[in-house]
Amino acid sequence: MSVYREEILLRSKDVDLYRRLRLSRLFELLQEASIRHTEQLGMGREKTLDKGLLWVVTMQRCEIERLPEYDEHITLTSWPGPMMHVFFPRYYRLADAQDKTLLSASALWMLVDEQTRKMVFPDEWGVEIAGVTTGREIRLPSGLKKLACSDEASFTVPFSYVDLNGHMNNTRYFDLAEDHIPAAAEGRRLRAVSTEYTAEARFRDALTLRWGREGERWYMEGLSDKPCFRLSMEYEG
Repeated sequence: MSVYREEILLRSKDVDLYRRLRLSRLFELLQEASIRHTEQLGMGREKTLDKGLLWVVTMQRCEIERLPEYDEHITLTSWPGPMMHVFFPRYYRLADAQDKTLLSASALWMLVDEQTRKMVFPDEWGVEIAGVTTGREIRLPSGLKKLACSDEASFTVPFSYVDLNGHMNNTRYFDLAEDHIPAAAEGRRLRAVSTEYTAEARFRDALTLRWGREGERWYMEGLSDKPCFRLSMEYEG
């Protein structure tokens, strides 16, 4: 089962007011597919969570042709790339009912110790996932170029944003971004997204959000006592 495949019918809970797949829900679907496939490959909770290890995503990249819409049937496929020392690359493809690519994505995952919150070496815990190559891989994510920020707001992590890892789930950063970046509310079509997570934000942590733009690219970052995340969203001109 080297390539995971799932058929999805988009419901009202999956879409925004423009009836397009909500960005946070998109990344929830990618995250859930990653977990299910990892379990199918024999690296589920008995090898990780039950031993005090947490899967965390460190970077993501997504290239978008079109976001699917309400009541649309789509197919999500996902597969692992060759391991990179402590990183587990993973790729994704979303296709429409005619198997036309809607978007492609990539991510870098790693394991951390639940108690120390520090990275662990997977080979020391017997965690290994064989990578495959399909020919549909896009470039893996890398560090984001920072832009000058013209706006700022305060944010405190609420209980509802925290997941079983004890920190703000990565998908909620997209809700934060779309709530503050005007292009999202204007219904502008998104073409690319990149993220970088550098520190976790936990329940009741206070963050300073800063954002700005350069042309059609919007940038947001969140900081507490240190940088927590960076996010870039590129819209159609």
